[in-house]
Amino acid sequence: MQIIRTILADNQSIFIEGLKAVLQRSDKYRFDIVGIAGNGEELLYLLRRKPADLLVLDLNLTGNDGLEILEHIAAERIALHILVLTIYAEPKIVKSALKHGAGAYILKSHAMTELFPAIEALRQHCTYLGEGVHPSGHEQPQGIAGRQQTDRHTEDRFLKKYDLTKRELEVLRLITRALSNKEIARELYISDQTVSVHRKNIMRKLGVSNAAGLIRAAYDYSLV
Repeated sequence: MQIIRTILADNQSIFIEGLKAVLQRSDKYRFDIVGIAGNGEELLYLLRRKPADLLVLDLNLTGNDGLEILEHIAAERIALHILVLTIYAEPKIVKSALKHGAGAYILKSHAMTELFPAIEALRQHCTYLGEGVHPSGHEQPQGIAGRQQTDRHTEDRFLKKYDLTKRELEVLRLITRALSNKEIARELYISDQTVSVHRKNIMRKLGVSNAAGLIRAAYDYSLV
């Protein structure tokens, strides 16, 4: 029986325990759990100190989130297979995860049936996309995962962060410094009108109606 040194990263300890139980059912591999992380900082620490063959990664981690972790893994050339196991099926997020090194991407709602096929694909150096995962955005996720996205969209820190564009995040950070539209325009070398458009788009995406609401949301969702 082949041994796979495995790191599990998820902010829900009860889910980790369930995942460990499922992995123990394999009749082909023995999963040696060399580390468990509940946030981004713990995970980076483990990745740098514990040699592993497989990382099972949720994206919504506090501190460094999963997409940021993937960038660190690529930049530091940490060699291991990466399986993203999450509730997020948004094409933009899926595409980013694959771009930054994830070899398999499955939804938690299908974990029981897709976990071992995804791991097997990784062992064969193949990409595995689970049911409801469409990086092109041409198909919409179905079932429980799809419904959860709509329900949680107004309160999910991870989604709020990746719903904003890079430019919108730059504008938001300057807004939190109490800069006016003219000052932001000078800082970013864009027009006042462009800043105004960005401000309106940010307020719409965050569901607020004034500058105070923007600043509060920015800190509530750890966007700055």
